Amino acid sequence: MRRYGPAALLLLTGGAVLRISLFGDLYLRYVQPGLRPYLIVSGVALVLLGAVSALTRRHGGHEAYEDDGHGHQHGPAGPRVAWLLTLPALALLLFPPPALGSYSAEREAAERSARGIGTFPALPSADPVELTLGEYTSRAIYDSERSLTGRTLRLTGFVTHDDDGARYVTRLLVACCAADATTSKVEIRGADALPDDTWITVTGTWKPEGDLGSEEAWPPVLEATSVERVEQPANPYEKR
Repeated sequence: MRRYGPAALLLLTGGAVLRISLFGDLYLRYVQPGLRPYLIVSGVALVLLGAVSALTRRHGGHEAYEDDGHGHQHGPAGPRVAWLLTLPALALLLFPPPALGSYSAEREAAERSARGIGTFPALPSADPVELTLGEYTSRAIYDSERSLTGRTLRLTGFVTHDDDGARYVTRLLVACCAADATTSKVEIRGADALPDDTWITVTGTWKPEGDLGSEEAWPPVLEATSVERVEQPANPYEKR
């Protein structure tokens, strides 16, 4: 059976990729929505390669085994330990990992955008204004017109905290996939403490702190008027 090891690895990996990209929104834990077609094509290609490899080996006749000098024999597929390579693919197929959460956010240094202070497009006239965390932090730190002043704002993300007890609504921003994720977070004041990784929608008003573009302005603050627990969205990441 060892001769089918490479084929099994290809089939498992292809099956795992197809599972997360074809059946539901699991792929959004790893990549942006626009990359879904490429995942599907990759999964199909891996499954086809695995099937071709298995058929080729099935009709390829008997294997020649060589003694390695230590009394062990290894066939063309290599030693039995090579089967361990199938474990990551099998784990992804059966137990896909969750989206990145508070642990990843806390490890991420507080990175600031390279953009300078300037103006932003006008906000919608009706309150509350739904904003991504990336939009909120950019306006709070860099908007020379302070367009958030006096507006009722609504943000969605997961809960994190720091060692000083400050609480944040947090979101991970990705450009391509989860591997390049960076953190955007907003300090929440006036709300009850909730466990880390709890997804919430928080409504409140901006509380300016520090000069625009300064270290004191980071992270921006939201004075909460209401906090609602929500389900994790299908796409837990924001576009960077």
